Amino acid sequence: MHDGGLMYQAFIFLMAAVISVPLAKRLGLGSVLGYLLAGIAIGPFAFGLVGHDVESIMHFAEFGVVMMLFLVGLELQPSLLWKMRLPIVGLGGLQVTLTTALFCGLGLLLGLAWQSALAVGLILALSSTAIVLQSLNEKGLMQTQAGQSSFAVLLFQDIAVIPMLALLPLLALNAGSAADVANTAEHASHFSGWQQGLLVIAVVAAIILSGRFLIRPLFHIIASTRLREIFTATALLLVIGIALLMEMVGLSAALGTFIAGVVLADSEYRHELEAEIEPFKGLLLGLFFISVGASIDFALLEQKPLLILALVGMLVAVKFIVLIVLAKVFKLESSQQWTFTFGLAQGGEFCFVLFSFAAQNHILPDDIIGPMVVVVALSMAFTPLLMIVNEKLVQPLFAKIGSDDKEADTIDDGHTQVIIAGFGRFGQIVDRSLTLNGFTTTVLEHDASQIEFLRKFGHKVFYGDASRQELLHAAGADTAKLLVIAINDPEKVKHIVELCQKHYPKLKLYVRAKGRIEAHELHKAGVDVFVRETFHSALAMSEQVMTGLGLHAYDAHRAVRTFKKFDEKHLRAMLETESNEKSYVTASQKNKAELEKVLQEDVDDAFQLQQDGWNHKTS
Repeated sequence: MHDGGLMYQAFIFLMAAVISVPLAKRLGLGSVLGYLLAGIAIGPFAFGLVGHDVESIMHFAEFGVVMMLFLVGLELQPSLLWKMRLPIVGLGGLQVTLTTALFCGLGLLLGLAWQSALAVGLILALSSTAIVLQSLNEKGLMQTQAGQSSFAVLLFQDIAVIPMLALLPLLALNAGSAADVANTAEHASHFSGWQQGLLVIAVVAAIILSGRFLIRPLFHIIASTRLREIFTATALLLVIGIALLMEMVGLSAALGTFIAGVVLADSEYRHELEAEIEPFKGLLLGLFFISVGASIDFALLEQKPLLILALVGMLVAVKFIVLIVLAKVFKLESSQQWTFTFGLAQGGEFCFVLFSFAAQNHILPDDIIGPMVVVVALSMAFTPLLMIVNEKLVQPLFAKIGSDDKEADTIDDGHTQVIIAGFGRFGQIVDRSLTLNGFTTTVLEHDASQIEFLRKFGHKVFYGDASRQELLHAAGADTAKLLVIAINDPEKVKHIVELCQKHYPKLKLYVRAKGRIEAHELHKAGVDVFVRETFHSALAMSEQVMTGLGLHAYDAHRAVRTFKKFDEKHLRAMLETESNEKSYVTASQKNKAELEKVLQEDVDDAFQLQQDGWNHKTS
């Protein structure tokens, strides 16, 4: 049954992904861990649904990593890459150097020859680009300090694979292996060292020049055919062709496609290329993660459980030490240091490639490579769990400690008309609008880093938690006319509302609501005014769209105004039915039909209306 062919294998992999990933997402574990668990379940050491030929599947699935780096390159214009040169070379270079040195030292202490210790150190210095970037993107952390620093380190590691491939054959354990090295170099084997170096430079230069002068005109010709499937085929041909070319000269296929992506980052076809490659990348990356899970040798783990688990712990611990030290040296914000450290504390997908290369060239013995492959796979499988530990346990604890250490600011504004709690984008707009029209405001913000940033631009913001009664008192809640709650945390908003209703019943509350459900809760709590954060901006966009489609400005404004009035009226009416799903749906359908009737009547009456500045076309 295991030999059911390609269709059977594809069915098993897809079924495992469709079942496990939604379950993992629902449990808050993330898609990467879902894929890994699916691989473990269908692998030869669990249910055995995919047989024992996992290695060949993984070689195919690694193409997902190649595509991912091509897309990463498309996002990096050469000018941006140049700006990032210090974190890439500095942070990334130090991470690889220090991690290699520590692992090499540990290998020597464990009795390995210096060649083997150095080889293991170089390989284990790498982290998983695929898992880390996928996890950071899912959690929306790519634009944070931790996300950008992680990306810089991963980028340097991927580039470092090239000199590692060149260095590892020199660490072969016996002279007889030199012949094997020559045989495994394939197409590049008949070149000497300096010739191989020139060949590498020539290939990289060819990719850059081709991207500038050949590939862009080619895509222009393909795009002029207006056949999307041909454009997709051309994009895949480009990626596969560069991957094959890099492998022919003994280099990393992922690096070659990354360079091609950077070259095409300024191209007018960049967004189209991203759209065509993205679905293939996502599917193949998922296949790669499943393959990693399926490749974990649980038989070996069962034979040497203490040894392998100790090695996994050692791998994670060494990387933790190096990463946290570098995060402090490069002055990452305290909370970002832990996200950066937890994210990169694992082995990487290129470790499998390098261990395989080391086996072929007799650089490392099998009794070292076997356990280390399991260690790397387990460390990758544990990464999503480490990210969850950081998100659920470390970050909240760290935030609590940080808030306890920093005392609330002394507020010296005296009498104020309006207190604004929360100074993100929403609160800033409210504050500017009020102050520009002569009203006095007192702004409270609980994010210390946000306050320091805003003060650079001249904003007067006080540090403090608006859910504390003594801080509201100090801000002038006894005499202020109203409180604007612009915090993006429904639970904290609810607490502040209850606090104000108990201690400051005369203070009017104007509250930001995330959506309709939060609006219902605020209305039931007796809030004076609530504003759904996306409702009015969506209405403004709707009005602009209708105008762009040819509807007159007055008609578009009138239609939006009618919709707004009707929706706000029925928002309150729907409170009576929200506890009963069937009644709620029935009421919603009834309201929709009624609104359509009202809007149609407005259209019929519109031609009878005239208003200054709102004129209809006469032709």
